[in-house]
Amino acid sequence: MAASMVQYVLMRTDLKWPTGALIAQACHACCAVMHRFKDDPNIKSYTEDLEQMHKVVLEVKDQSSLEEVKEQLNKDNIDYHLWIEQPENIPTCIVTKPYKKAEIQSYFAKFKLMK
Repeated sequence: MAASMVQYVLMRTDLKWPTGALIAQACHACCAVMHRFKDDPNIKSYTEDLEQMHKVVLEVKDQSSLEEVKEQLNKDNIDYHLWIEQPENIPTCIVTKPYKKAEIQSYFAKFKLMK
């Protein structure tokens, strides 16, 4: 069942941080969203088969673009976590709760895979 589920990671590319720091941001956000929604049926389904988890890591050009996505997700009641690096208070990425791909891919179709 997990194979039909996908989790999107949308990472800012304007930060110019080392690759490891950006990966850490995504990891923090992935952990946070899984914890926030730990009792959700989508989380349970997604983690039934750990070898089949699917994530798509995409790039967003800047903070305002990230905020636009956040607003659309809020408007449509799509669950996610916005990671804000502290103590700098810098929004770095959004990670969605796992959803069936057909339910969520339209929100992320315009973004490219992160390089």
